[in-house]
Amino acid sequence: MGHRIGDIAAALGAEASGDLDLTIDGASEPAQAGPQHLALAMSPRYAEGLAQGMARAAVLWPGADWRGLGLQAAIFAPRARMAMAGVTSLLDNGPQIAPGIHPMTVIDSTARIADGAAIGPFVSIGAGAQIGARARIASHVSIAEGAEIGEDALILQGVRIGARVRIGHRVICQPGAVIGSDGFSFVTPDPSGVEEIRATLGHRAEISAQSWVRIHSLGTVVIGDDVEIGTNCTIDRGTIHDTTIGAGTKLDNQVHLAHNVTVGRDCLLCGQVGIAGSARIGDRVVLGGQCGVGDNLFVGDDVIGGGGTKIMTNAPAGRVLLGYPAIRMDTHIELQKATRRLPRLAARVAALESAAKLSHNPD
Repeated sequence: MGHRIGDIAAALGAEASGDLDLTIDGASEPAQAGPQHLALAMSPRYAEGLAQGMARAAVLWPGADWRGLGLQAAIFAPRARMAMAGVTSLLDNGPQIAPGIHPMTVIDSTARIADGAAIGPFVSIGAGAQIGARARIASHVSIAEGAEIGEDALILQGVRIGARVRIGHRVICQPGAVIGSDGFSFVTPDPSGVEEIRATLGHRAEISAQSWVRIHSLGTVVIGDDVEIGTNCTIDRGTIHDTTIGAGTKLDNQVHLAHNVTVGRDCLLCGQVGIAGSARIGDRVVLGGQCGVGDNLFVGDDVIGGGGTKIMTNAPAGRVLLGYPAIRMDTHIELQKATRRLPRLAARVAALESAAKLSHNPD
């Protein structure tokens, strides 16, 4: 079904020129665009691509000469990625999940399914679970007893939701996510080597055999509204109190949150981030790919951790961190510059030492 250029511009709150009744049925990169595509050319560097493609309409940078680019219509985007977000939202039809409940789904008689929910095949919904209005649940999802799914949630293929997990409105769970598994929490009858090392920072006394006793997870996971959970994320339930994720937070693929972790609002946790047990993450925190946060630490509001950063001490609000162990980003960059100078410095020291020896032993 086509979309009018004028309607798209209105939805984006953007200016548009040309034939606003022109319709498109998809988006494309400029060079690959066909006549029915809206070319996404939000920077002058894409002008050459427009000449290679066949687009009649495009999203352009402010002030672009759309007629000179051979277009019939144009939308002007002051902020390219915001325009990208709006266009992709308009054109995304979402997964095809038929309305109603598929006959090959198993739903406990005590579960409550609100109006407008769509539930695909091979879904299992446990006793006392609640599914909100217009929620969409794709195939092979399992929802354990007492779990709650909010309105307009989208739970995609193969997601596993544990007992008593509470998921807010408009939450998106990508395929394979596991929410509400037991925490990785064990103890030894006598103080373990790990406890000893924590106390001594490296010294070990006599080493003796030890075995691990499970600490069971009695809490659950609570996820706020408008959260997105990436593919194959794993979120452990709390030991006593709940593991929590604040509203608006986004988790990339393969993020792991351990037991008792608290993540604030509007955070962005990129691929393979790992947060250890009982850590607390403030609001609007951004952690790049493969960042790690140690257990029982606090990361303040608005902290940014560059990719691969390992946070091993509390991080104050607003700090920008990089490295292993994490330090201020500007300090890390200076240290890296100094490290690259070390071979030249070593050569100069060696030359000076050689010269000194010659001056003391002229013969």
